Amino acid sequence: MTHGLNGFSSRSIHSGYEPDSLYGPINTPIYASTTFAQDGLNELRGGFEYTRCGNPTIDALEKTVANLEGADYGRAFSSGMAATDVILRILLRPGDHLVLGHDAYGGTWRLIDQAFGPWGVEYTVVDTTDVDAVAGAVRENTRLIWLETPTNPALSITDIAAVAAIKGDAALVVDNTFASPYLQNPLALGADHVLHSTTKYLGGHSDVVGGVVVTNDASFDEQLLWFQGGVGPIPSPFDAYLTARGIKTLAVRMDRHCDNAEAVAEHLEASDLVSTVLYPGLPSHPGHEVAKRQMKRFGGMISVRFHSEEAARVFCLNTKLICLAESLGGVESLVEHPATMTHSSATGSQLEVPRDLVRISIGIEDIEDLLADIDVALAAVSAVEASAGVSADA
Repeated sequence: MTHGLNGFSSRSIHSGYEPDSLYGPINTPIYASTTFAQDGLNELRGGFEYTRCGNPTIDALEKTVANLEGADYGRAFSSGMAATDVILRILLRPGDHLVLGHDAYGGTWRLIDQAFGPWGVEYTVVDTTDVDAVAGAVRENTRLIWLETPTNPALSITDIAAVAAIKGDAALVVDNTFASPYLQNPLALGADHVLHSTTKYLGGHSDVVGGVVVTNDASFDEQLLWFQGGVGPIPSPFDAYLTARGIKTLAVRMDRHCDNAEAVAEHLEASDLVSTVLYPGLPSHPGHEVAKRQMKRFGGMISVRFHSEEAARVFCLNTKLICLAESLGGVESLVEHPATMTHSSATGSQLEVPRDLVRISIGIEDIEDLLADIDVALAAVSAVEASAGVSADA
């Protein structure tokens, strides 16, 4: 069924699985079995023996994501952070060094700083949008350069190909969660390995947690496979099924996410109540030209800086349709205050998030409803600022 398919939507629906010859199910079955019958001593039927070491439902998901990223191999994990941890454990040893972006996801930094730091791994935090700064941070013992682009939550854009050109012997890993394979394919731009939190856009419905790593390196893939079986950070077959089901509509969802985000970004940028709108699709964004080169469109994530922390908090507390909640990438719109929510662990570090910043995951609702909800929250911000101004004059 997958032969000769070039289009993204066709591959997202059909790659990774073909109906079996027994019953011919169109959807990948949920193989809810811990173990599999063998035809003889260590003679595996279909290549599967025990779900921790491989399962047909999980295998289908892995093949689908690898196909969409243009990769030879893919391995699924129980969460994006589990996938991150495995990558770090494969690539780093005590005494090694890595380069990390100054606005990377707080959970990634926390893992590196609090788990790998005491183990003897060193890291340097730089602005990865400055390729010269990245090059200057690379040492003889640098084994890894970790990129997010767009970043979480500042929506910074790094030129992947430019960093690939100066990385030397270090592995270049790109967290492609914000873009999804529909908008960006880092392996084609020179990355060595690509990570996704499948919890976000790939699953797309806020109902399943997972992660996946794709690569063209056979040796690296063998090590990923070892960690799946040797440590066990795998998704359940049902989680893999839900993620694969979400991927079937990835293209149509991402187009709607992008349509809505572009309209919301322009609407917010026109408001005097907003200090800065951080969205790569706006010509005012410093990474706009790079994003145009390496992304198909600009994604569904927007961050907004207000004139004060109080204004940011008021905005978050006064949307109704846009729910106050962590996470992102689902069909519903979500708003959060990273400094006190998803990125609170980075407070006081080099990755501390400005307290006047709000992150919005733009869903696929009707744009008129989203804009109306945003206007209600902006009106609340206006009222608070007006009240503060009166008090100051008094």
